Amino acid sequence: MDELIRKVPWAQTGAPSTQSLLSREWLVTNGLGGYASGTVAGVCTRRYHGLLVAALPNPLGRRMMFNHLSEQVRLPDGSLFGFGGEELPGAPMQPHAGHLAEFRLEMGLPVWRYDFKGVSLERRVFLPHRQNTVSISYRLLSGAAPVRLQLRPSVHFRGHDEPLTDLPAEPYGWDAVEGGYELSAGAALPPWRSLLSKFKGWVGGSGLSAGSEPPPLRLRTDGGPATFTADPRTIPDVVYPVEERRGYEARGGLWSPGHFEVSLPVDQDFTLIGSAEPWEKVIALGPSQALEGERERRRRLLHVAHPQARTGIAAELVLAADQFPIAPVARPGDVAEARAAGKEACTVIAGYHWFTDWGRDTMISLDGLGLCTGRHDEARLCLLMFAEHRRDGLIPNLFPEGAKGGEYNTADATLWLFHAVRRYLDYTGDRATLRQLLPKLKDIIDHHLKGTRFGIAVDPADGLLRQGAEGYPLTWMDAKVGDWVVTPRRGKAVEINALWYNALRLLEEWVREEQGGEAARPLAERAEGVRRSFNERFWCAEGGYLYDVVDGEDGDDSACRPNQVLAISLRHSVLDQARWEPVLAVVRDRLLTPVGLRSLAPGHPDYKSHYFGDQRARDAAYHQGTVWPWLIGPFIDAWLKVHPDARAGARRFLEGFVPHLGEAALGTISEILDAEEPFTPRGTIAQAWSVAEVLRCWVKTSEPSERTADESANDES
Repeated sequence: MDELIRKVPWAQTGAPSTQSLLSREWLVTNGLGGYASGTVAGVCTRRYHGLLVAALPNPLGRRMMFNHLSEQVRLPDGSLFGFGGEELPGAPMQPHAGHLAEFRLEMGLPVWRYDFKGVSLERRVFLPHRQNTVSISYRLLSGAAPVRLQLRPSVHFRGHDEPLTDLPAEPYGWDAVEGGYELSAGAALPPWRSLLSKFKGWVGGSGLSAGSEPPPLRLRTDGGPATFTADPRTIPDVVYPVEERRGYEARGGLWSPGHFEVSLPVDQDFTLIGSAEPWEKVIALGPSQALEGERERRRRLLHVAHPQARTGIAAELVLAADQFPIAPVARPGDVAEARAAGKEACTVIAGYHWFTDWGRDTMISLDGLGLCTGRHDEARLCLLMFAEHRRDGLIPNLFPEGAKGGEYNTADATLWLFHAVRRYLDYTGDRATLRQLLPKLKDIIDHHLKGTRFGIAVDPADGLLRQGAEGYPLTWMDAKVGDWVVTPRRGKAVEINALWYNALRLLEEWVREEQGGEAARPLAERAEGVRRSFNERFWCAEGGYLYDVVDGEDGDDSACRPNQVLAISLRHSVLDQARWEPVLAVVRDRLLTPVGLRSLAPGHPDYKSHYFGDQRARDAAYHQGTVWPWLIGPFIDAWLKVHPDARAGARRFLEGFVPHLGEAALGTISEILDAEEPFTPRGTIAQAWSVAEVLRCWVKTSEPSERTADESANDES
């Protein structure tokens, strides 16, 4: 299989501008929720940028362990060049843009090539799968040799989502040990706490447990006789401009213990390894073996993916999809429970850098991440894990960073579970898992009929599902700033009731297959009542589309939003077929963009064309016009229901994502974009449901001649 290579767009147009290097980012993940990320320029513009963010058991969660590496190369003639980025007190890190000749992704992994007066040097970064370890490798490709390479690591241990702060002059301990070096936070602790942290178990009265302090950062080199020079220094008040623009604390300190130096001949690799793993794991495998193992793992991902997702753009998306399914090591209880049953635990990170695993995002993403990619067992494990975590008929909205339990403040995530189960069955025919889930699915419906948390309950007058509690945004439009719920949508929301009808019909289908028609009859009758009420209540005759909410706090809400497309797109469409085409036409004309659907149509008083500013300003725009790429999935599903023979036309709705893979985070898809041209990427740099839905639709819109009979039968109809 050919290696997938993506080069940044400026590689063919001459030297890159500094801005193009700073605005493009890279991301490598480790299958645990940990990651490495930065700008192509090599400088850190976000508090989340670093060479190793380790995923550790709660309460630690994800921790910044290895922030930055200053790099210099001395040529045989004595010339000294910096490359990557340089930390400067009181200023943003400075890139050395002029030396970068090429940046590319090889099988999704970042590679830099720098040229210095005829000397060509290559740099790679990768994280071995399921390890909190990073390898930064260098190879002299050509030119006068040997060169002297100097590397200075800088750190600031903290939760990756914690505010930036300055550091005292000597914040960390630094020790040479057999195999390498250890950099630990012990020196930064008060003496009493440093001593207590050495004890195992809970320490009475202190609230300190053996797992509440991070492991040391272990550093070692491979590939040449490197020297280390102790030269500790503090770099105070480094500025992170993206955080500054987003209205967050944007200044913090870094500390460096000294620098490594090595002589590098042509065609020999030198690697600096940083790890939060025990030494025996760090030294178990050499970096060249680990890199080849990771490349082979990625080749296997493409081999097991859908036949239409093994080359080109779809193959890139398969590798992007690999960023999100993880083993939930932050919650050891889930891992232990799964292993006791002979399974592995699996969940989905909703987005990088700051999201954890969210129920809604997981269920929407499951098709693209786990089914189009051939990772069916991981999809099954996600379904079982979330179903097992249900409380009062609800699956978790999210598992917060560093916490042991989930939050259940969502009205739609649980209903998306039914959709995800249906798609899983379409691909696998796994009736054993259905039988395992069926009692849980019936329990969910029973709780919704009786009423559950946050006012989620069926209205006995019309059978529609209502939801709402003061101070809680319960739908996917969930922006909240302090006590201000931006889009509360309390009442009977259009997509909630489309999902409710779909869930009833799916459960009816499964109960009939497993238990017979008599057992399924009450579900069929209830679903039919929902269908009648929905079509009576949600049609907005004046606009020719669907109300977004009926029986809301201020009556019926006629805001034109993309939520209405779910009334067509789901397996069981609640909307009368005669109204599909006019609704779809409105959505196409007012909401569709080249990179997804707007969350609110232009012309509405609350419409915001751009997403920028501090948190309040951004959240005010989050669902008030901002484009969401994931919504292209339901739109294409609905489009193909109305135009079943227009796959080529539907594929054109995805064309805008092709250039997007070369901007923002390279090779993946952002969370959101501005509502107007040039549709600037915003939010997280890599979002699970964005990648998943574009990949799923890329496969779905392949020409009929390229598809098998089974694949066509699996289309939602």
